[in-house]
Amino acid sequence: MKQINIETVISFFKQLQDDICIQLEKADGQGKFVEDAWLREEGGGGRTRVLTDGAVIEQGGVNFSLVSGNKLPPSATAHRPELAGRTWQACGVSLVIHPKNPFIPTSHANVRFFIAEKAGEEPVWWFGGGFDLTPFYPFLDDIKHWHQTAHDLCAPFGENVYQEHKAWCDDYFYLKHRNETRGVGGLFFDDLNQWSFEQCFSYVKAVGNGFTDAYIPIMEKRKNTPFQDEHRQFQLYRRGRYVEFNLVFDRGTLFGLQSGGRTESILMSMPPLARWEYNYQPIEDSDEAELSQFLTPREWLTE
Repeated sequence: MKQINIETVISFFKQLQDDICIQLEKADGQGKFVEDAWLREEGGGGRTRVLTDGAVIEQGGVNFSLVSGNKLPPSATAHRPELAGRTWQACGVSLVIHPKNPFIPTSHANVRFFIAEKAGEEPVWWFGGGFDLTPFYPFLDDIKHWHQTAHDLCAPFGENVYQEHKAWCDDYFYLKHRNETRGVGGLFFDDLNQWSFEQCFSYVKAVGNGFTDAYIPIMEKRKNTPFQDEHRQFQLYRRGRYVEFNLVFDRGTLFGLQSGGRTESILMSMPPLARWEYNYQPIEDSDEAELSQFLTPREWLTE
């Protein structure tokens, strides 16, 4: 088996973080990312970059991390017992954007690589990642653009890749206790190693670079939409669902906390403000009530 060169992956992820930050700063027009470099006692470290109180972005974070260890946390070995007893490295870029304007969706993306090694045995490796969109006041044109971008970047890798990774996204970003999806989906994949290393890496590059192609046009299209306090309050209420998913279901959050990751960087994905309201019910036929029609898996590109 050809030796896996993790340094090429690390180099791409660092450059991807730089590129995304530059493009988001340009789209915001005011805010600047502030870097917080950190080291992890058990091995590795990272660069957390956060933009707060921009013209468009209320809070956004773009993280690069490279962490390693001699023993994997329970969240990793629970469904992969063959990883027990291996040393490991994990690196990636993760980001979450929480805009000010309720008519701009929240968005999340990440790309990551994992490798576990043991003397005398082949390394176990895989890629993961994807991106997803969480609107509060959804527009079908925005959602179609989002999914068309995802579809087009998947196309060179196989005719079924988009449908498989779209379905995986719908299934993963699902709040079982609310019986609804977190948003309108996108792409999600994990344990990607069925292709060659080069093919898997190329796909991860396409996903990572495709995020800004998918998201920034929506930001720019909706950033000047007028809104009232009632729209803002609904945005804060729906952000609560985002918090619920990240703390209850998200595997990345669990892995980070269980592996002794940096808590501030792991929880960077949380919105700066959110609220909960007991037994909230939107007014019938209101714009707020319309959101529920979008929180179920749909074939957006054929509607």
